[in-house]
Amino acid sequence: MRAISAFDGLFRLLAGALLAVAILGLAGCDGKDAKQELSKRPVLVTAVHYAPQAPERSFVGTIKPRTETDVGFRVTGKVAKRLVEVGDTVEVGQKLALLDQTDLKLQAEQAEAEHSAAKGVLAQAIASENRAKELRAKGWATEAQMDQARASADEARARFARAERSVELTRNSLSYATLEADSHGVVASALVEPGQVVAAGQAAFRLARIGEKEAVVAIPETLITRATKGLADVTLWSEPGRHYVAKLREVAPLADPATRTFLAKFSLPDADDRVVLGMTATLTLTDPDKVRVARVPLSALFNQGGQPSLYVVDGGEVKLKRVAVKAYETDAVVITEGVDEGDQIVTLGVQKLDPAEKVRVVSALTF
Repeated sequence: MRAISAFDGLFRLLAGALLAVAILGLAGCDGKDAKQELSKRPVLVTAVHYAPQAPERSFVGTIKPRTETDVGFRVTGKVAKRLVEVGDTVEVGQKLALLDQTDLKLQAEQAEAEHSAAKGVLAQAIASENRAKELRAKGWATEAQMDQARASADEARARFARAERSVELTRNSLSYATLEADSHGVVASALVEPGQVVAAGQAAFRLARIGEKEAVVAIPETLITRATKGLADVTLWSEPGRHYVAKLREVAPLADPATRTFLAKFSLPDADDRVVLGMTATLTLTDPDKVRVARVPLSALFNQGGQPSLYVVDGGEVKLKRVAVKAYETDAVVITEGVDEGDQIVTLGVQKLDPAEKVRVVSALTF
């Protein structure tokens, strides 16, 4: 039993010694790896991100009709009744308001009476002309009498024609006493009230035609070119997830004296019933150029008389990659190709690096 106990003690002592040696060995390895890691050159990097060269710009606008028309009575009179209110939707031919027709009816009756009288005079003149022709043929009337009968008949015909036109005009005037809508639209404003005396041609209602809608926005002068050549779409505040294609139709020739912006009107060819006049909308302008560029710090560019390049960190090493430079800015350089999206590029001290050099990232810069 004593021999077994001694052997068991010796085994435990050996096991402890081996464990200690293993721990010391591992500690030595970790220290070596840490020293190797610290020996690598530290670098500051940033990620490459491609985006449109010109960022999108958004403006707040209002949905308005392309055409707004002021309609009014074509004759003078007193407004007897107004049949629509502001905001009502009207159809073609729908009655909007009525004038008092008393005087117009009297004028129509007067024209009818003059027409009847002219008709009787014409019949008598034609009969006299025919008798004069018969007498002249038999030699019982002179040429002067024949000319006089012919002139009287011509005058009667002219008076009768004038009486007919007078009847037509008074009938038209009587019909003009009823103001009707000439298009499908919405009553934007009512400018007359019952009892009001209006002149011929005076605006009585403003109708906004429903046919074509547009977004009206104020554009700063620096973005007039983009508004003219760029792409635009519209979203409604009531439905932000729904987009409508917008096309520039008109830009004001003069800037607003207070805001120095230009009023621009964008037509909405795909607008449906969800686009209601007066709604608030957001117009977004984008650059038509589809080229995507990346902006990197100017200090990241490596160029010693050759092709501009960038150092890309890959697997603990740096690789020099040539890039295509589109433009230089104050503190950045704009590139179009050469490095991929998300690549980690060195931003400082690139003149002191060598290709395939071992590096360690100590910090990342957001640019």
